[in-house]
Amino acid sequence: MTGIGTDIVDVPRIKHSFDEYGERFLRRVFTDVEIEYCERFGETRCLHYAARFAAKEAFSKAIGTGMRDGMSFKNVGVRNEPSGKPVIELHGEMQERWGGHIIHVTLSHTATIGLAVVVIE
Repeated sequence: MTGIGTDIVDVPRIKHSFDEYGERFLRRVFTDVEIEYCERFGETRCLHYAARFAAKEAFSKAIGTGMRDGMSFKNVGVRNEPSGKPVIELHGEMQERWGGHIIHVTLSHTATIGLAVVVIE
């Protein structure tokens, strides 16, 4: 195992950012695939955004850098396979550095918390 990371995100914090900054917040933090997926959920979309935000943070912890050294919100995304299983998608520098690794991710949320765990082999 190369790394493991976990993160918990406060859903009301994500909702506040969404309400305050709208599209600008979404485009700065999430990939087009993530936005398309989350927007399908209407009123509960912030639950899904929170879990994906947590996945980005968990990935940054798993690689041991936090949000620096090429790690950015837009370089890490989550998509879902047809089965519903979440999968980490890497872009740019993160793809170059970590694209050859097996990356596992699990997401969960309640009405107030988004959670993610990332394991890198």
